[in-house]
Amino acid sequence: MVKTIFLITTLLSIVTATPSKLLQQNCINCHIKQKIPSELLYRRYLQKYSTHKNIQNQLFKYLTHPHKNSSIMPKQFFLKFPEKKASKLNETVLKESIKAYLEHFDVKKHLILP
Repeated sequence: MVKTIFLITTLLSIVTATPSKLLQQNCINCHIKQKIPSELLYRRYLQKYSTHKNIQNQLFKYLTHPHKNSSIMPKQFFLKFPEKKASKLNETVLKESIKAYLEHFDVKKHLILP
C-alpha cells in the first residue's frame, strides 16, 4: 500500500512539474498537440536503457533517423499515433532538448531518501 501511494505521488509530481522553455517549445507542445504520452515514452526508455547516457544516445539516434522498426514503442502505438519525422533541430539544440526532457521526467529527483 505504501509503495502504491509513493508511486502515485511520484508520478503526479512528474506530470505537474513545469517544463523548461526549450523542452516546451521543441518537444512538449507537439506531444500535447498529437496527444502523445511523454511520461509513457520516458518510462519505456528508462526501463529498456536504464541510464541517462544510454537514453540520450538512443533518443538522439531515433530523433535523427526515426523509423517504426527502431522505435521503442510497440507496433500498435503507430496505429494511433503518427510515425515521427526526422527532427529539423540542429545537433546542439536537439541534444539540449533531450537533456531537458530527461531532467524534466527524471524520477530520481522525486525520490525521498532517508
